[in-house]
Amino acid sequence: MGDYVSKQQINYCRGPFFGSGKGFNPSRKNIQIFFWGNLLIVISVIFDNHLHSPMYFLLANLSFFDLCLSSVATPKVIADFLRKRKTISLWGCMVQMFFMHFFGGGEMSLFIAMAIDRYVAICKPLHSQIIMNRRMLIGFLVLSWAVGFIHTTSQMVFTMGLPFCGPNVVDSIFCDLPLVIELACTDTYILEFLVIVDSGLLSLVCFILLVISYIIMFVTLWQRSSRASSKAVSTLSAHITVVTLFFGPAIFIYAFPFNSYSVDKFLSVFYSIMTPFLNPIIYTLRNQEMKAAIKRLSSQQIGSCVFS
Repeated sequence: MGDYVSKQQINYCRGPFFGSGKGFNPSRKNIQIFFWGNLLIVISVIFDNHLHSPMYFLLANLSFFDLCLSSVATPKVIADFLRKRKTISLWGCMVQMFFMHFFGGGEMSLFIAMAIDRYVAICKPLHSQIIMNRRMLIGFLVLSWAVGFIHTTSQMVFTMGLPFCGPNVVDSIFCDLPLVIELACTDTYILEFLVIVDSGLLSLVCFILLVISYIIMFVTLWQRSSRASSKAVSTLSAHITVVTLFFGPAIFIYAFPFNSYSVDKFLSVFYSIMTPFLNPIIYTLRNQEMKAAIKRLSSQQIGSCVFS
């Protein structure tokens, strides 16, 4: 990585984990798998009447956020694996970071909305249809997009004005705020503190609140003994798994963003690329209604092909 990199370019430096050939090696087939997995959930919820409920409405939107989040960096990552010199323009890097935090912040808010929906369904079942009405769901969705926009704008508005003297080398396979801020040739203490609060501390607080809410729900279900309760436990288990996969790496990366750890690059890939790939698998395998809906959708497609 001794090549000169201009002030308007950022060079990717792949560390041992990525350069050994044994680490993360995305391919077009991998991208198609998580793309169609999330898209299949969205289509199933839209066209299957059995899934027209608040939980599946939010799940479909989560899958859409996953599609967007994974599409921000993954195409460039795959293209770079085919090139010897891996560079990105400064503005391309800024756009990448803007949309990663935009969709990441929105998804974080959507997880909270999903937890509220499960809390209402489990702890206040008689009032669930009244509380989680269409207006409330649209409000949650709009709020998620708004939070994502505020979250990314509050950090990017300061990052875009930073001076970069070059050479600019990022020790990762895509741009992220902590790595790019370290390249600035000026004092970035205030911006570093903002990233820790806006990304790290916010992720930690949201995760703690989600864990507390799920504990309350599990205690409520434990006090009951019915078939519906076991179904709710299965649904909650899927939610908790996805929430942990999303918030775990995010907290580690952004709560301690300016301390370099060898696992950081793996967690960055896991958070932005692998988690959106795993989410549809987790929700599909643990959800009988979703599996049945996908089978119905597949049989309808086969039937239409036969009789068309």
